Amino acid sequence: MYAILDIETTGGKFNEEGITEIAIYRYDGQEILDQISSLVNPNREIQPFVERLTGINSKMLVNAPKFFELAKRIVEITEGCVIVAHNAEFDYRILQTEFRRLGYSFESKSLCTVTLAQKLLPEAESYKLGKLVRSLGIPIKDRHRAHGDALATLELFKLLLEKDSGKEIISTYIRELNSNKVAPKFLNIIEELPSEIGVYYIHDVDGKIIYIGKSKNIKKRVLNHLTAETSKAQKIQKKLARVSFELCGNECIALLKEQHEIKNNQPDLNHAMKYRHFEIGIRIDWSSPYHHLVVEQVKQDEQYLEVFKNKKAANRKLRAWLDEFTLCESKTSLGNPKKVCFGHGIKKCNGACVGDETTEVYNQRLLKIEKSLRYPHKNMLIIDKGKIKGERSFIYIKNTIFQGYGYFNLNHQIKTIDAIEKRLIPIKNNRDSQALIRGFIGRNRYKKIIDLDAS
Repeated sequence: MYAILDIETTGGKFNEEGITEIAIYRYDGQEILDQISSLVNPNREIQPFVERLTGINSKMLVNAPKFFELAKRIVEITEGCVIVAHNAEFDYRILQTEFRRLGYSFESKSLCTVTLAQKLLPEAESYKLGKLVRSLGIPIKDRHRAHGDALATLELFKLLLEKDSGKEIISTYIRELNSNKVAPKFLNIIEELPSEIGVYYIHDVDGKIIYIGKSKNIKKRVLNHLTAETSKAQKIQKKLARVSFELCGNECIALLKEQHEIKNNQPDLNHAMKYRHFEIGIRIDWSSPYHHLVVEQVKQDEQYLEVFKNKKAANRKLRAWLDEFTLCESKTSLGNPKKVCFGHGIKKCNGACVGDETTEVYNQRLLKIEKSLRYPHKNMLIIDKGKIKGERSFIYIKNTIFQGYGYFNLNHQIKTIDAIEKRLIPIKNNRDSQALIRGFIGRNRYKKIIDLDAS
């Protein structure tokens, strides 16, 4: 017995969506035995792009039943059935989330017609529902409405059943929803996590922190840990007893706090070098008459102009500097020091590689890079989003040294040093924090900078 399901939602943050329309057809392989199709009042805002896609708006849902009013009927119509849906993981997750909000554990086997079609219809150009059914000559009405999509999925499923005459593939792809999904003991933990940016801490039964991470969506990231099959994920799943978190408001503070917390706590499941987000650096090699720019693995005792997550990003920045400061490629790790660089032939190099430019002139131009990477002010605040509405965050630089961060209400000014230091959450300055802050400044990832010396 099958329950063909389609759900339309409000959109929004992961696991915070609400159902706006649901359609289920109970099907025995021959005919429809029962059905339900209804709008649903989600008690939450519909995202504008979803409203445009489905045509469902809040006015249409004012008098629609709420999910709890339909829950008993949904349980009845799906009892003993395999849930069948196009992208079944999405529809089932939404349905299970709504039931969990009511304190009910809804579980079923499921079958995804996308996965099934990929096996039985390997020549299809697209597996999106609309394009797929039209290519098969299956009519579809009311696209992106639950009843229309569910009926189209039913007709697609009938065709797939016929093509899988031995039923071997269908048997293989029917799965228990909680196998390879979140174990029931973790569901309450996930439900209580926010879909916001911050740092999260995974604790064992003794309260010890075993893993620290940062995410733009804490709930989604922890859910990934609990459904992944990597060795680290399995260790987390085995030891996890509780998850705590701290919201940060913006990515820069989240990254600064994450690397600080990992260094301080040294969790067992964080890689020894995990806190170092930037493994590749560009430094000046002062040993040769023409100073060289070198891209290399970061070393503890070296000073770097800038550090990066990977070599590709570092080389991209180095090429940008070559163009901006008219430098010689042969005097960098991108070129061959024994050959004339390509840039000289197209007049993008002033001739350091052939001795036409003196070392003094060349090196002075190269040092402009170092100057350009300094903080814009000796004493300053970098202002960005806060954790809640009406709040802002600040990152405090004093005498060109990162001091820490804090938050303040928009109704209160924090331009005095006393006000800043009262709200300051101190963090030790290091190469990683410097690189993070410079990178965010360089990419204009902030609301404004306040020069404290000009105040």
